[in-house]
Amino acid sequence: MLKRLFLLLLVLAAAAAGAAYWWLQHPLKLAHDDVEVSIEPGTPVREIVRLWRDAGVDVPPELLYQWFRWSGDAKRIRAGSYLVSQGATPRSLLEKMVRGDEELESVHIIEGWTVRQMRAALAAAPGLKPTTAGMSDDALMAAIGAPAGEKAEGRFFPDTYVYSKGVKDLLVLKRAHDALERQLQAAWALRAADSPLKSPAEALTLASVIEKETGAVSDRGKVGAVFTNRLRIGMPLQSDPTVIYGLGAGYDGSLHKIDLQTDTPYNSYTRAGLPPTPIALPGREALRAAVRPEPIKALYFVSRGDGTSVFSETLNAHNAAVNQYIRGGHK
Repeated sequence: MLKRLFLLLLVLAAAAAGAAYWWLQHPLKLAHDDVEVSIEPGTPVREIVRLWRDAGVDVPPELLYQWFRWSGDAKRIRAGSYLVSQGATPRSLLEKMVRGDEELESVHIIEGWTVRQMRAALAAAPGLKPTTAGMSDDALMAAIGAPAGEKAEGRFFPDTYVYSKGVKDLLVLKRAHDALERQLQAAWALRAADSPLKSPAEALTLASVIEKETGAVSDRGKVGAVFTNRLRIGMPLQSDPTVIYGLGAGYDGSLHKIDLQTDTPYNSYTRAGLPPTPIALPGREALRAAVRPEPIKALYFVSRGDGTSVFSETLNAHNAAVNQYIRGGHK
């Protein structure tokens, strides 16, 4: 009798094991072609099961929960954004979360953008949770832990940032801010011994002007030299982008003579030295050009109209270049 009971139990156990194996390999029933779930750090296993169920995975919650626990991998599930499609099985679902095989998105922050343009791009970025839309720039800087009083303009590094779907925009902003600080400190360590710049903050401000003034990457070191040479002798930078930045919403797309003559803190025609803050987000090359410009004596430059510029040491040579490329309409 005991032997028969033992054999029956073995048969039942084998049948249960077979059924379990079949279930683990059997495609889950999904309410949609694709089902996506975002898992925050520290989310309990039962809550993870509920998230999948609510998102459209049609499976008994207790059965899925027990599988996660029985596998021994429940504690290895990683936070992130995950997507499963038709054909996914309970086994492949768990393996995806353990591997951290996330669905990722990206946003590209462009060199020369203002903070306003950057924030607009983040607001439109796919899969990014908007948490900063109602914040002022100062409140945003406080939220990412920036030093007290640090202004937002120029303080985010232009680059491509990859993130998990559902992540908060504040986290991407903090990464961009931290990246800028690393790039700025690395550039400052390379500064020329005779640089007139007194601090990393001044280097950042000059780099932002260089970024906005340069069409061709190959010209950045020369543009940096022109502005550095002007700073050395106390000559105004005379940079149109600084004037445009100071006009703010008053800029109508064209810079007028009255604009160049109207004094503002950002008018580098009426004021010598650097503007009070950066005017844009500078990239790596602009940062280097600010601290270690090319060793040329040029004080002037004018655009050829093709993205490159002509650099001159004297006003007479500069006027000749202006006549050739601007007044003469030569391209």
